[in-house]
Amino acid sequence: MTRRAAADVRLDSLLRTACDVIVERGLANTRTADVAAAAGVSQALVFYHFATKERLLAQAFAYAVEQELSRLDAVLRSATPPLTKLRRILRLYTPTGRPWAMWIDGWAESLRTPELEKVCRRLDLRWRQDLAAVISAGVDDGTFDCADPAGAAWRINAVMDGLAVQLAVHERVISRRQFGEWIRLVTARELGLDPAQLV
Repeated sequence: MTRRAAADVRLDSLLRTACDVIVERGLANTRTADVAAAAGVSQALVFYHFATKERLLAQAFAYAVEQELSRLDAVLRSATPPLTKLRRILRLYTPTGRPWAMWIDGWAESLRTPELEKVCRRLDLRWRQDLAAVISAGVDDGTFDCADPAGAAWRINAVMDGLAVQLAVHERVISRRQFGEWIRLVTARELGLDPAQLV
């Protein structure tokens, strides 16, 4: 392995570790020393790669965003029809515990950290744009009945965000089953579908 390849592997490992630490401690409470200890490396090495704590946090968050977007890209690249892609996107967006703590934390910190706001905005806009593209494709092939795919994507996404925060933050306020049912209901109403078609 070349020195460059080894450095890339080490950087990838540091970013993965930083994400784990951020999920556990929160963005505001994560220190470079915490990431170094969790990774089993010196704090000097962390600063070598990232220069500042703020850059470490922003790059770790961006790394997590890229993992999410790669899963979304896989759905969009598939040769499946729009309805299947829509079902998969709705499943991808369902909160799965620990990673959602990072998204919620990132949204909150974005109010104070311009670098994080840019990364959050990129993630949010990509979800909406890609959802709108799938809806448009479904309108074109006659699967969906929707006069405003972009607006529908924003409304569906806003409901998903709101319910996801409730599900991830407040234990037992709503169930995962309710989350899925309500998202399917809202999506079906936007697109002229029966909610059962989205199961």
